Amino acid sequence: MNTLCSVIKFENLQELKRLCHWGPIVALGVIAICSTMAMIDSVLWYWPLHTTGGSVNFIMLINWTVMILYNYFNAMFVGPGFVPLGWKPEDSQDGMYLQYCKACQAYKAPRSHHCRKCNRCVMKMDHHCPWINNCCGHQNHASFTLFLLLAPLGCIHAAFIFVMTMYTQLYNRLSFGWNTVKIDMSAARRDPLPVVPFGLAAFAATLFALGLAVGTTIAVGMLFFIQMKIILRNKTSIESWIEEKAKDRIQYYQLDEVFVFPYDMESRWKNFRQVFTWSGVPAGDGLEWPVKEGCQQYSLTIEQLKQKADKRVRSVRYKAIEDYNGACCPLNRGIKTFFTSPCTEEPRIQIRKGEFILATRGLRYWLYGDKILDDSFVEGVSRIRGWFPRNCVEKCPCDTETDPTPEGEKKNR
Repeated sequence: MNTLCSVIKFENLQELKRLCHWGPIVALGVIAICSTMAMIDSVLWYWPLHTTGGSVNFIMLINWTVMILYNYFNAMFVGPGFVPLGWKPEDSQDGMYLQYCKACQAYKAPRSHHCRKCNRCVMKMDHHCPWINNCCGHQNHASFTLFLLLAPLGCIHAAFIFVMTMYTQLYNRLSFGWNTVKIDMSAARRDPLPVVPFGLAAFAATLFALGLAVGTTIAVGMLFFIQMKIILRNKTSIESWIEEKAKDRIQYYQLDEVFVFPYDMESRWKNFRQVFTWSGVPAGDGLEWPVKEGCQQYSLTIEQLKQKADKRVRSVRYKAIEDYNGACCPLNRGIKTFFTSPCTEEPRIQIRKGEFILATRGLRYWLYGDKILDDSFVEGVSRIRGWFPRNCVEKCPCDTETDPTPEGEKKNR
């Protein structure tokens, strides 16, 4: 019993470390600033103990804060759900349709992907979110999406209070100054003083909080609409990308086939219910999923295997001609390379002159690929993966016919 309690405490302590990251620190800081200033300003603008409207307004503010924090911490600490270590399909022959993860020593279940940040295979992985310092996936997709909905709504309410407080306080001060000069100095003594003084510091703090609230409403609101769009199609961000690559693969090779996404139930309500339930527990176990008619459980994983094989065929071998220290925005690689650094948490890799890199995708001034640690690209050989500047490498003579740069980027050169 004591051992079990020690394990639980240790796991909880490990989870609390998720807070020690710039994402949660910034997110919770914005929530704290907007919520605190909204409550202070609501006391100035609409004193809650005098009227019913003031009481409702103040209770709503507290309610927004509680619900936002509840869903935020749920998304962070409940987590996305991970594929069990050592997992394999019940029928061993089905392993041929799945990718094998060496880090987790398990097969990747349908819709799961390995997260380099979490170092685990995540069930129905959508993306790794730095703001919650965790992945968004099967178990916390609903909480994460509700957070994206509630945060803009709470910020809209707070922004309204900020605007009304600044307007009423400034208006009252101007009116007060005019009356004291033109009418009667004694009128000022009869006016009740504000509960909280609204000086220059309070005005600056309110204006700053207003900027945070408006910015959060726009940024997080856009993320909410993106999430709802894919949820209503029963997809994830990664699966949307897989579907696009499937179309590109078929078009590139001019194949006589059509890729059908297997998990779209063709009913938005059914797709919605896959994520949102009254119990709060998402439908399914995260390992097996209902599929539309004409598809099978491994339709998506088979397409992933085809794309993985295609990526190797279309990859290009480069040789480093200059050293690169792995900096996110290198100053010594040119202004264009500095300002076009990929906006992603994917790593950069250090390269030295003479090393070989297998590029799988690219931008105008950057490439992404695997640094080959031996002299051949073989499945299972240890390699380092990440972005590196294009002007540090040159194509090997045998790979001059292909280029991992998207067509749109090529046209912009």
